[in-house]
Amino acid sequence: MSKTLKVGVIGVGGIAKTHMPGWAASEHAEVIAGSDVVPSVLEAWGQLHGVTRLSTNPADIINDPDIDIIDVCTPNMYHTELVVAALDAGKHVICEKPLAPTPADIRRMIEARDRSGKMLMTAQHFRFKGSSQAMKRELETGVLGDIYHARSWMLRRGWIPARPGFIYKKNSGGGPCIDIGVHILDLTLWFMGNPKPVAVSGVAKAPLAHHEGAFSQWGGVPVPQDMDVEDFAAAFVRFENGATLILEVSWLLHHDTPGEDMQMWLYGTEAGAHWPQCKFMETHYQTRQFSNRTLQLINDTMEPHALECVEFARCVAEGLPSPVPAEQSLQVMSILDGIYRSQAAGREVRLEE
Repeated sequence: MSKTLKVGVIGVGGIAKTHMPGWAASEHAEVIAGSDVVPSVLEAWGQLHGVTRLSTNPADIINDPDIDIIDVCTPNMYHTELVVAALDAGKHVICEKPLAPTPADIRRMIEARDRSGKMLMTAQHFRFKGSSQAMKRELETGVLGDIYHARSWMLRRGWIPARPGFIYKKNSGGGPCIDIGVHILDLTLWFMGNPKPVAVSGVAKAPLAHHEGAFSQWGGVPVPQDMDVEDFAAAFVRFENGATLILEVSWLLHHDTPGEDMQMWLYGTEAGAHWPQCKFMETHYQTRQFSNRTLQLINDTMEPHALECVEFARCVAEGLPSPVPAEQSLQVMSILDGIYRSQAAGREVRLEE
């Protein structure tokens, strides 16, 4: 019987709650330890999941010789030091998105991964949805030809996470650009085959968050007026292969949706496609006809946040590549960082090699 991988979770009070069902379902892993800076939250989590190895100091978890995997679920600005320390301690690491708040931080992580020879994965859970998996398989047949343009957006109407981990740059590194833009951008680049981005023209600002009476439908709370990140961002991205992308993200847009509108359009030389409908639009030039078809989807077998943990453990156990390589997260963050740099410069910016 193969060894059961032992998991330690750092940051148990937020998104970690969605990871725990995956660890519980995994045939390859089990959670044996946890760390959080809030003792009461840590104790309650430990009691709920039957975990007794608890510490408010993450170093205790990272340096525990019994632990094989570290699951980093802290606010964004704390990812880098924890991930690098865990890799240097010889642990495999799955880290919540965004992998790090800057491209330079991700490069540090890649260097640590290469030193350790361990696996590093970004928890981009939308890749694990049934619709995403079906779309990716179809795209890999080459049905679109060369994808030369994409449009993608993730827009919310008044659904801002008005909590310190999200709305203050010292904790998050940015607003919706980093929080939800990372989701739709990662998925779009993955569907496009991860072409190399070379330039970005973008804006990132907060036209609504400081409006008198601004509030969030998420808990019905007011938006703190000292919030210092953007609530809207948009960009035009150029890629080395000549392809282009238009990206839009917002927490507070006056948009006709009750909650969240997440969509993507891909345009190729042979056909177009839409996600999440998984619809393909084809032109038959010989007969001068158009046709649309929609993939037949199978319902998700598990909630995607949980499934990503199951797949990570399986890949570690079976010696397979990382399901979400850090190099792909570096492309994502290079673009998002480029949006912030473009906003500051007031012009298009080139991305680092």
